[in-house]
Amino acid sequence: MKRLIAYPSVSLLMAALVLGPPLVSVTEAHSDHKSKSARSFVAGEPGDVRKPFRTVVIVMKDAGGSMSYAPDRIEVKKGEQIKFLIRNEGVIDHEFLLDSVANNARHKAEMEKDPDMAHEEPNGARLKPTANHELLWHFSKAGTFEFACLLPGHYESGMKGMVVVK
Repeated sequence: MKRLIAYPSVSLLMAALVLGPPLVSVTEAHSDHKSKSARSFVAGEPGDVRKPFRTVVIVMKDAGGSMSYAPDRIEVKKGEQIKFLIRNEGVIDHEFLLDSVANNARHKAEMEKDPDMAHEEPNGARLKPTANHELLWHFSKAGTFEFACLLPGHYESGMKGMVVVK
């Protein structure tokens, strides 16, 4: 039985000689991708549309120098799914990011360095004025969690709320 051996093309060998080794190996890139797809969240995990959920409307507001969510506190039973219907009734962009206070503080520091940071997170969304967003979340862990707008100055202007999971 013959064994087949694959050889890289001459152009790939030349590129490797000229450019040197890659900055990230295939193994590292794959493991990084795997860890992001298997990411765990402090406040639970993305919900399952096939399972029951309760709907909570969250309205983002900005007027008179203050910014807020209404309501700014909700109570949830451990194991419950919440479908957040988030509406930006303000005149500027806002975010809704559900996480621990500590994680939101770290993310807020990153946002201060790069306010236009584009990110897609299953536990959050950035909304333009008059925009709406639905976020389904399964609260599998008990505790107190925070939802917040981490755009520079918004958190300090009052744009934060709590989810208490019992």
